[in-house]
Amino acid sequence: MIFLAQTDTTAGLLSKDLKALNAIKNRPLNQPCLITTAKFSQLLNLTRVPKIFKNRVRKATKTTFLYKNKRAIRVIKDERHEKFLAKFDWLYSTSANLHGKNFDEAWARGVADVVVDENFSQNGASKILKVSNRNIKRLR
Repeated sequence: MIFLAQTDTTAGLLSKDLKALNAIKNRPLNQPCLITTAKFSQLLNLTRVPKIFKNRVRKATKTTFLYKNKRAIRVIKDERHEKFLAKFDWLYSTSANLHGKNFDEAWARGVADVVVDENFSQNGASKILKVSNRNIKRLR
């Protein structure tokens, strides 16, 4: 099941099926993808957050963290998108466009099984921070 929704940053495609998302976007099927969740407790089931950074991760907004287990995870704090994600433990999330192309709403609606929102916007990308045991490095 592929969902089209307005995420906290941009229009996005979400699913539990990573290979389906990658196939739709014409990317390699095993290419990693962002994981989104609405619950900090679920984040702790997906990865280990170093104790010294737990508070920073908990308070961060529109920030994706890349962890040592090579997972990129963002805990959503946007009220509308958070309500949608609360129905799931977590979902893979990617921008609603073909790989390397701009957002095309007609294409996105055509590939989605379920359209969650009706109004879509392209906002700034999330920050990406790489977490190690002792420090955090900004990647974007």
